[in-house]
Amino acid sequence: MKLALLPIDNRPVCYTLPQLISQIDESIELFIPERKFLGDLKRSANIEELFKWLEDLPSELNAIVLSLDTITYGGLIPSRRGVETFDELKSRIEKLKEILLNKKCKIYAFSSIMRISNNNYNEEEKQYWAQYGKKIFQYSYDLHKTGKSDTFGIPEDILEDYLKTRNRNFEINKIYLQWQKQGLFDTLVFSKDDCAQYGLNVAESQELEKLGAVTKTGADEIPLTLMARAITEKIRICPIFLEPEYKNLISNYEDISIEKSVKNQIELAGCELSDETSADIILYVNNFKTNQGEIVMKQDTQPFNKTFIPPQKNYMIADVRFANGSDNAFIKEFFKNDIDIKTFYGYSAWNTSANTLGSLICAAKVKFLAKQYSEKAFKLLQLIRFADDWGYQANVRQELTSPDIKELNEKMKPFEKNIKKRLNIEMGNIKYNYPWNRLFEVEIELN
Repeated sequence: MKLALLPIDNRPVCYTLPQLISQIDESIELFIPERKFLGDLKRSANIEELFKWLEDLPSELNAIVLSLDTITYGGLIPSRRGVETFDELKSRIEKLKEILLNKKCKIYAFSSIMRISNNNYNEEEKQYWAQYGKKIFQYSYDLHKTGKSDTFGIPEDILEDYLKTRNRNFEINKIYLQWQKQGLFDTLVFSKDDCAQYGLNVAESQELEKLGAVTKTGADEIPLTLMARAITEKIRICPIFLEPEYKNLISNYEDISIEKSVKNQIELAGCELSDETSADIILYVNNFKTNQGEIVMKQDTQPFNKTFIPPQKNYMIADVRFANGSDNAFIKEFFKNDIDIKTFYGYSAWNTSANTLGSLICAAKVKFLAKQYSEKAFKLLQLIRFADDWGYQANVRQELTSPDIKELNEKMKPFEKNIKKRLNIEMGNIKYNYPWNRLFEVEIELN
């Protein structure tokens, strides 16, 4: 299979994770632009180089997975910060349409519905978010919920700029929806990043749905889910919730129940919901009681406190009891068991519930349907997931105050040793660094 992917930006989860997953099946040939052309925290993508990359893709491709935010705004973060006018963006995407019309393969595209984060951090937003972020969130929440809202002292020019940016992006998304109805995309998904139950982003999602759009809670995992969908053979997945009586609860940063999130991710990945007897793979979901915890935000929840014995048949694990990191209690219980790499189809606890599910299901589908399976590549992927989600996010990150690479590498060694033992692998020395010079994400590489 020949598959092209235009990522959201150059973060490891967006750039290297899709490559790691594709390498599980050596028959997949993945085309991806050079990393230097993609954006980062402070720099937008080189859009002209990405247009050239798209034009030069081989004619015999099976599918293209396309981040529309990257080619339209320069990335997910620039989509919130950018100052281009609607007319400037419209001209840019008309060029994109011309290129795509000449492609003879299926196109799986996704575009974000601009998020509204409930904090006063402007690292990924416009400068005024540092002072007015929470107030803009509350304004948006109340306006959608009741049809009216106080402005909470937000200056008129700031509120006007914010709403103008929202409307610009919303109108661009409606153009994409027109292209979908014209048959340009095989699949088009509008992603809802950092959602609450109410908000202008949720209202936009509902309006797009009325116009016939497909919307999904999540963002960074969507390209992986669409990669899975591009592999058109179906597999049957049976979700089993480890706290079944609480599967109706809503995860942090999402607007739907964890049960519905699981169902949506399975279906978007081109898989089928199944009962346990006929399932190709069982999906265990370590879900939460009362609320989802988040270690880095000091938001606690009741950890896993049961026995877990892996089944004799194929299984994978979505660990979503905490957002952005593993449940240490579950890992302790899971590591009491031997891991049979033949029946084990993956673990993830990456960031939001949707992030975890989308990445996990994609890798499991690639492994199950692999025409030239690489056990080494699968083990490498699992080493990185356990090291990142458990070793770093749930533990080492909590001990750090700044992105010190030397300290990071030292503190990760005990976790690395434990993971290698559990997976029965020896893969040389591992190197860790901070690709965006912040604690939020790490890059894990083998020397």
